[in-house]
Amino acid sequence: MSRRTEILRRATEVFERQGVKQTSIEDIAKAVGIKREAVYYYFKGRHEILAEIILPQSHSLAIGLRNIVASNRPFTDKLHDAIQNHLQSYNPSYLEMSVALREDHFFGTDRKFTDLRRVWKDYSDLWTRLISEGQDCGEFRSGHDPKITAYAILGMCNWLSRWFDPAKGAPIDEIIETYFDFALNGLKPQD
Repeated sequence: MSRRTEILRRATEVFERQGVKQTSIEDIAKAVGIKREAVYYYFKGRHEILAEIILPQSHSLAIGLRNIVASNRPFTDKLHDAIQNHLQSYNPSYLEMSVALREDHFFGTDRKFTDLRRVWKDYSDLWTRLISEGQDCGEFRSGHDPKITAYAILGMCNWLSRWFDPAKGAPIDEIIETYFDFALNGLKPQD
């Protein structure tokens, strides 16, 4: 593993454990086993490290969802695939997703944070489009605002960052099926 990759990995672990705001460059250096100045050789600061952790996963999520929405599959299948795309990113990258979703990181003015805000906006817009088009063709119940519905599903999916650990509890495939069933059918008993 390269030194840069090792810094990112250890920083992810420290961010997840302590929170981003409570983590210093010194904490990251200590976790890697190097001097603080060595971290600065690779990164300008904590926020650049954070962006490097979050951006690849964010781009991957957006690309996956873009392909799902553009497919010719039925919208119920697209919804399942969209939830799977989102939740599969927690396994094995649950630390990265936890760091990405536990705190408000979009405060940075760095170009990478501008890029991150754009990616997450595009991602949210794709979810809204999926719901809206599913309603328009009659596969999803109409009457609910597509954006609110999309955000409700995303909120449910994102909360996984608070409790999921791939080494404990339900496997991710079971969680995906539960979330999909709930998003599609709610709590109302089936006839």
